[in-house]
Amino acid sequence: MADLFSPLRLGDIDLANRVIMAPMTRDRAGPDDVPTALMAEYYRQRASAGLIVTEGTQPSPDGKGYWRTPGIHSPAQIAGWTQVAQAVHDAGGRIAVQLMHVGRVAVRANRAADAQTLAPSAIACPDPIPGPDGVPAACEMPRALTDAEIPLVIAEFVAAAHNARKAGIDAVELHCASGYLPMQFLSSNTNLRDDAWGGPAERRIRFVVETLTAMADAIGPGRVGFRICPGVAFNGMADADPAQTYAALLRALDGLGLAWCHLIHVPNTGFDALELVRANWSGAVIENGGLTGDKAQGLIATGKADAASFGYAYIANPDLVARLRNGSPLAKADRTTFYTGHGDDARGYTDYPEGTA
Repeated sequence: MADLFSPLRLGDIDLANRVIMAPMTRDRAGPDDVPTALMAEYYRQRASAGLIVTEGTQPSPDGKGYWRTPGIHSPAQIAGWTQVAQAVHDAGGRIAVQLMHVGRVAVRANRAADAQTLAPSAIACPDPIPGPDGVPAACEMPRALTDAEIPLVIAEFVAAAHNARKAGIDAVELHCASGYLPMQFLSSNTNLRDDAWGGPAERRIRFVVETLTAMADAIGPGRVGFRICPGVAFNGMADADPAQTYAALLRALDGLGLAWCHLIHVPNTGFDALELVRANWSGAVIENGGLTGDKAQGLIATGKADAASFGYAYIANPDLVARLRNGSPLAKADRTTFYTGHGDDARGYTDYPEGTA
């Protein structure tokens, strides 16, 4: 019987265990959104995870919305990620870059002056996000993408996937949750298009399906995963029927041979998201959301999930796998240092002790 610490082949990648480090924004990229040596050390410390999924990483300048998030579209950024990948591999780990285009969830002061704020429809995100000083600021009004521009955005994701592999990264994950661009296409309240990219669920899923298909064609489906969160209200999401939308999406993706579906599991009225995924998706499932070691063990032992991802717990516990295996207490993270906005600030980032389990 499989458990949290048994090996797993996820797509084309062999994992030593089923403990996944979930993507978490930490705002530590250097000038020009380049991954730093400090970031390489941060991920190296956590390389005992079966797989690390990195913080959301923009595939283009237009995809950036937050302060000091890394990119993967320039030569310097690719070189930075090469340093990160090498550090993780030298420590015996595996790493995937999460590709995140924020769409309408963007503050002007956080990004390049010529970056455009783009979305399926010209509807502003109602939720403020932190500006460079950490104070919440209103998001910009986006411009609706034209029919001719949408394939160009898909091409940016494909180029980012190529860049990740060029850097030695093992896989990529498309961020289709948290109210960012792919989810903006999926959701009925943010996609009001009346062309082939909007309307009924079968057309609203098109952007995600075509993006993942193109990425899989580019680097192989066994090195591509995706993350979803049906029914989440974060960043102004309010789909009229998330169960219908995500059932259609999962059925459309099921035959592509993708490496995983990474589910952020939130409570929903009328359906259970994990049951929805299992009913419409035959591939591997990574479960995420308020998990303890015991809960994760139960999900894997019963076959409800193939792996479990942990976010908050990984901030203060770089040796999380050992702590979970030994039943050791978990250290608590300092929330005041989650987003310092300094690319050389190790406090609350790389200064948590290792090997104490």
